Amino acid sequence: MLVRFFRGRRSLLLENLALRQQLVTLKRRNPRPSLGLFDKLFWVIARRVWSAWKQSLLIVTPETVGHWHRTGFCMYWRLISRVRRQVGRKRTPQEVRELIFRMLVENPTWGAPRIHGELRMLGFELSERTISRWMKRAPRDPDWAKRWLAFLRNHREAIAAMDFFTVPTITFGVFYCFFVISHDRRRILHVNVTKHPTSGWIIQQLREAFPFQASHKYLIFDRDQKFGCEVIAAVKATTMIPKQTSFGSPWQNGMAERWVGSCRRDLLDHIVALNERHLKRFLCEYVRYHHEDRTHLGLEKGTPDGRIRSVASGRVLSQERLGGLHHRYNRAA
Repeated sequence: MLVRFFRGRRSLLLENLALRQQLVTLKRRNPRPSLGLFDKLFWVIARRVWSAWKQSLLIVTPETVGHWHRTGFCMYWRLISRVRRQVGRKRTPQEVRELIFRMLVENPTWGAPRIHGELRMLGFELSERTISRWMKRAPRDPDWAKRWLAFLRNHREAIAAMDFFTVPTITFGVFYCFFVISHDRRRILHVNVTKHPTSGWIIQQLREAFPFQASHKYLIFDRDQKFGCEVIAAVKATTMIPKQTSFGSPWQNGMAERWVGSCRRDLLDHIVALNERHLKRFLCEYVRYHHEDRTHLGLEKGTPDGRIRSVASGRVLSQERLGGLHHRYNRAA
């Protein structure tokens, strides 16, 4: 009985030795054999139930089996997560989030209750607290230009603006040109020229521009050092409210900046200022041309003084303006 037992054990050991020799030969021929899913599953189970599994492993390394086990763990829980029912707060749809951000940008004064009411009118059912949470995540870069533009459009009849621009002289000096423009019809209320724009000089120009009680409510100007505390006090004395633009934001005084650009293109780029009197004469002529003859896109191709459209059918006549730089065309009676 013992001989048969040892003979069977000896035969088993020789069989294992033969199998190992064949595996070594197979691994020598194909260093990286391809294993299927069931092969990997076998070694993962063997790793859990057999403590001496590493001594019998020849095809792959023990680290590879550990990697297979971790991969199977991730696949298992990923599958469980997909199958299980969603728990927690209901996810807010992308369409609703975009609507909240859009309403917040287009209506900056609205709060969560107002936006919640609008969304309910559109058929969206969600809580006001959810809207408050998404409002905090809204992009913090609203279009401030639209707010300022809305303010200008709603108050253009009551807005005037003032500004300076410089003109070089023939002797390489600099003249400072001051003007006040009304937003309603783009009328130039006052224009003057100086070499030394002091606070006292600016206050005198404001008195000449608004000799009586000012008909405008707001006066826009930039943060130039020339517009100091004395000038701001003088503006308030005319019953107007001073509105200073932000730093580095010339577009907030766009009406004045646009007139400066037109004046340069239409006049100043084509003349050389000889002296203060010479420049002031040309500026006054340009203001007259600007009011009576020059058409404006913002006035639907009209003029600040309300130029009458010709209905006659006579011959077209031209009249020189600004020494021939520009012309006005009328029909003969």
